[in-house]
Amino acid sequence: MSQQSVVDELQRLGMSGYEAKAYVTLVAAGSPLNGYEVAKRSGVPRSTVYETLGKLVGRGAAYEVRAGEASVGYLPLPPTALLDRMRREFDWSIDVLSAELPQVASPPEVRLVHSLADRTSLLERAEDVVAAVRRELFVSAWPAELDALKPIARRAEAEGVDVSVVVFGDDADPVGSTTTHRFSTPEVVLENLGCRLLVVAADREQAVIGGVVNDEAWGVYTDDPAVVLVSVEYVRHDIAMHVIADKFAPEDFATFWTSEPALLRLRADHGVPAALLARGAGSSPPPRRGRRAP
Repeated sequence: MSQQSVVDELQRLGMSGYEAKAYVTLVAAGSPLNGYEVAKRSGVPRSTVYETLGKLVGRGAAYEVRAGEASVGYLPLPPTALLDRMRREFDWSIDVLSAELPQVASPPEVRLVHSLADRTSLLERAEDVVAAVRRELFVSAWPAELDALKPIARRAEAEGVDVSVVVFGDDADPVGSTTTHRFSTPEVVLENLGCRLLVVAADREQAVIGGVVNDEAWGVYTDDPAVVLVSVEYVRHDIAMHVIADKFAPEDFATFWTSEPALLRLRADHGVPAALLARGAGSSPPPRRGRRAP
C-alpha cells in the first residue's frame, strides 16, 4: 500500500487531509521532526503546518518533544496504538448510535426503492444488506457474486443467523445451508434469464435484486415489505423444489422437468427477466439470444 493510500484511509477514519499527510510523514521519519521539516516532506503548507500538528497533538496522534532550548519537534503515536485507539473510539460511537439513533428516527412514511446501475454498487448494497442481518438471510446467486458476500455472510452465520443459499454453479466452499441449483445447467439458466440473477433478502425487512451480464449490472434495493416478501419466497420456493425433486428417482424427475407442458410454458420467456431489470435501471437491455432448450 502506498503512502497516499494510507492517507486516504486515515481520512476515511476522520483525519483531515493535512493531518493524515503530517501523521504519515512523522511515522515515515523515524525521528522527531519540526514543523518546517514536516511541511517540506509532507506537502502541508507552511502556513498551516503548526495548526495541523497541533490538531494531531490534540487528538493524541502526535507528541511534542524538545529538540533543543528553543526548538520543538514532533513524534507520532505508534501506528498500532493509533489504530487501537481509533477502533475503540469507533466501537464506542457505534454503540452509542445503536442505542440512540433509533430513538430519534420517525416511522417511515414511504418505502425506499433506489436503482443500482453497475456491478460495484449492486454488490456494495448487497453487502450492506448482509451486514445488517440479525435473524435470517436468503440468497440466490452465482459464484462470481456470491464470493463477494461470503465473508460477511460467514460472520453473520457465526453470530447465529440462519443463512439459506441457492447457488447456480459449483461452490467448493459453501456458506450456510446451501442448495446447488440442479434443475437446469447454469449455462441453460443463464440463457433463459439473460443474466446472472442476484437476490439477497435480510430479516424480511430489506432486499437487493439485480442482474449481471459480464461486467454490467442493474438492480434495485428496497425495504418495501411486499417486494422483500416476494424475494424471500423466491429463494424459499427454489429450495423447496429441490427438496421435492430429491424424493424422485433422478431420471424420472429429469423427464418430468424437461417434458411437462406446464413447466415448459412457464420457462418460455427467454431473456425477458434481464431486459426488464435493465429497463428498470435505465440501461439498455442485453442483446436477445436464440432460444435454447430448457
